[in-house]
Formats: sequence, structure tokens, C-alpha cells
Amino acid sequence: MELFLTILLFTVGLIMIIKGGDFFVDAASWIAEISGIPKLIVGATVVSFATTLPELLVSTIAAVQGRQLADPAKVDMAIGNAVGSVTANIGLIMALALLFMPSVIRRKDYMLKSLLMLGATAVLAAVSLSGSLSIAPSVLLILIFAVAMTENVVSAVRTMSAQRECGAVEERPTADRKTVIVMIVKFLLGVVGIVWGADLLVEEGSALASLIGIPEGIVAVTVIAVGTSLPELVTTLTAIAKKQADLSAGNIIGANIIDLTLILPINMLAFGDNLPFSAQASHLDLPVCLLVGLIATVPMMISSKFRRWQGVALLTVYLAYVAISCLGVLA
Repeated sequence: MELFLTILLFTVGLIMIIKGGDFFVDAASWIAEISGIPKLIVGATVVSFATTLPELLVSTIAAVQGRQLADPAKVDMAIGNAVGSVTANIGLIMALALLFMPSVIRRKDYMLKSLLMLGATAVLAAVSLSGSLSIAPSVLLILIFAVAMTENVVSAVRTMSAQRECGAVEERPTADRKTVIVMIVKFLLGVVGIVWGADLLVEEGSALASLIGIPEGIVAVTVIAVGTSLPELVTTLTAIAKKQADLSAGNIIGANIIDLTLILPINMLAFGDNLPFSAQASHLDLPVCLLVGLIATVPMMISSKFRRWQGVALLTVYLAYVAISCLGVLA
């Protein structure tokens, strides 16, 4: 009965964080656009940040509890969720996109983002070998985040200029009384859903790990990481249905940069000290994260194509990673 209740509450937290994220993104985007900020800029900044809130809050809550309770397992959950979300985004979600939508792309659209993602992963993998994330590499990660956001805005401005030259006019959203009330309610429900859902995921994730006898870090890199990546999964499935390969791959790479460069530095500040890496994070989670990143981006940077074999390779590595994680616990 206790296991059933824990799984039920965990599922409720997952649903709350997903729907809360949807509401928050919709409302935040509307508020930004109604103020006169172009949609492309909103997408490059507000939406990019808002879609990472589930991962950010789950990891931050876990880091704070790890400090308050002197519980290393909570810190493992914080790091595992951040890194595991990136691995799931590439090894599972992007793999599906490449399996169903191998495509030719413009290399320049992906080159800088791919290099920033790989660079951030390499920094974390190298730093993890020292045992903890300190202030200096955190600053470096924040700088990578700033470069990525700047590139997003510059790219959006460039696209807007091209649209104006073609005579395209962007419509601003309506601001009638009913719409304002609806968006305010969605914004508030979104915030409550994300915060409460994240708290439930951390608490019930810990309880679930205890009940089935596995470390919290394993729950974080598998169930929680995939759960907080569901918005990217939905986006990818939609892109597959609409045959928009660029939308899927671009969203995944952009989300990964934010996950890698923003979440763990914020977690370090929330933790109040250097953020310790577990042996699993140093020797398995981060190396696999870097490996799937290389498989996903290096062939594309060489050939300007996303190929189906990359999807097969990514999915194989991801499933092997999950199996090794679980078998390592059972052994």
C-alpha cells in the first residue's frame, strides 16, 4: 500500500510539473509578447529558460535538502537529474527524432550550439574527477550559458531583419480583459504546479528509492530525468508528426545547454558549498553524457546531416547505460 501511494504521489508530482510548465511557458510568452518583445526573441530567451524550470527546481530542491539534512543522496539526486536529463534528451528523445527523421541541415545553425553543449559537458566531466564543483568552473559554465543566450538573441534579430525586408508583419497577442485574467491564472497555476510538483518528485522519488532498495541517484538519472524531460519528448513527437526535424534537434540542443550550464551552478549556490560529485556521476553519468553528445553532434558537424544510424547508436548507448546503472545496484 505504501509503495502504491508513493508511486501515485510521484505520478501526481510529475503531472503537476509538466502541466505547470506548459501553463508557465504559455503565460510567460504571452506577457513578454504583449509588452512588445518579438516572438523570436521570446522564444530565444523566455521560452528557452522556462522549459528548463522543471529540471532546475527538482535539482535545486534536492540540493537544498541535501545541505539541510546533510544527506549526500539528495545531492546525488540534484546532479543526477541535471545530467540525466541531458543524457535522456539526447540518448532517448533525440535518438527517436533521428530514427524517424534523418535530415540534411545547415551546419552553421548548429555548429556553435553543438560546441557549447560539448564544451559544457567536457568541463563538468573534467571537474567531476576532482570530486566537486567549485566556484571557478561554475563561473565558466555561466559564461557558456551567456554566450548561448547571446547567440540565440543575435540569431533571432537576424531572422527578424530578414522578415522585415520581406515585408512580413508580426501580430501581437490580444490583451482584452478575459485574456488577461486567463493568462494571470495560467501563470500562477504554472508556478504553483512547477514548485509543488518538483517538491513531490524529490520527496516521493527519495521514498521510492528507499522502498525498492536502490540509490536516489539512480532514480534521478532514470525516472526523474526522463519525467522532467517529457516536454522535450512531446515537442519531438510533435515534430516527428509534422516532419520538422530542425525544430526537434534545435530544441533539444538548446535545452541541454541550459541544463548543463545553469542548473548545477545554481545548485552549488543553493547547497552553499562546493557541490560534491558521486563516483557514479564522475565515472558513469558524465562520461556517458559526453559520449551521446559526441555521437549526436560530431557526425553532423562533419557531414551537415543527421543520420538514422546515429539514432540507433544513441538509443543503444542509452539503454546500455540504464542497464549498467541498474545492474550495478543489483550486483
